Order: sequence, then C-alpha cells, then structure tokens
Amino acid sequence: MIYLDLLLGFLQVGFFSFGGGYAAIPLIRDIVLAYGWLDDELLTNMIAVSESTPGPIMVNMATYVGSVKGGILGAMIATAAVVLPAFVIILLIMILLKKLLQNKFVRAALSGLKPCIIGIILATGILMIIRTCGIWPAGETDVTTICLTFVMAIIYFGSRKILKKGIRPIMLICLSAIAGLIIY
Repeated sequence: MIYLDLLLGFLQVGFFSFGGGYAAIPLIRDIVLAYGWLDDELLTNMIAVSESTPGPIMVNMATYVGSVKGGILGAMIATAAVVLPAFVIILLIMILLKKLLQNKFVRAALSGLKPCIIGIILATGILMIIRTCGIWPAGETDVTTICLTFVMAIIYFGSRKILKKGIRPIMLICLSAIAGLIIY
C-alpha cells in the first residue's frame, strides 16, 4: 500500500508543480504531511540535505521520502513518479512547441506564471527562515540561527555589490555548511 501511496503522492507533485524544485516544496510539504510520512522538523532537514546533494531538489526529495518509507523500491517509485509527468509533458511540448508559442494566449499565460512562481519561492524561503529560527510557531527563538542567516545574507548581497556578479550558490551552500559545522 505504501508503494501505491508514494506513486500517487509524487505523481501529484510532478503534475502540479510549476517553476522548478523550489516552487514544488510547498506542494511536497502538503503531500508528505497529509500522508503522515514525515513531520515538519524532519521535512525541513530533508530539504536542507536535498538542496546540498547533487541533482534537482524535487527528485532528491522524492528519492529520500521514498527510501525512508519504502526502501529502494519506494525510492525508485517516488523518483519515477515525480519525473514521469515532466517527461511526458516535455515530449508533448516538443511536438507542439512551434504552434503553441505562436499563440498569444499561451504567451500571456506563461508570462502570468512568472510572478506567481517568484512569489511561491520567496514565501517558501521566508517560511523556512521563520521556522528554522524558531520565531513561528511560537517556540524557543534561536539567536545563533538568526545571526547566521543575517551573516549569509550579508555575504550574498555584499558580494553582489563588491563583485558585481555575486557569490555562486554552491559557494554559499559550502560556506553555510562550514559555518554550521563550526557553530553547531
């Protein structure tokens, strides 16, 4: 039964997530919590691990949840389920691409999705910062985490001002990992 649940749950994620892995995090969170596969704290840790490992975050998260709940077979089912809709959609789009992109309604719909995706990603990031720092839900506020978040933000935005290009995301992830190891 867990294999069918993994298949159906991650097919939903694959079909209804637009904007890439980060935009899919809220949907993955809803599915994982609805099925009771992970709690909020473990999910947050899993997001951090999935972000740190090579590959798309959505695929990494599906693989991780699948392996925790159903072993190797569960990991394969969850990964295939999250990738299958995008694979089929891309094949169909490649067939219809030339005609679709000439349609003004399709261009308008795609233009309208951009701000929504940016908002979803921003809201997810802010929610993760608030929860990780212990600000909400009411809990013990972790001042160290808040300071570390501000330091990483200063490094990121400061590097954009000084270097004009900004620090690469992988470098920021490595700096965060090193700081986490040293501090915690």
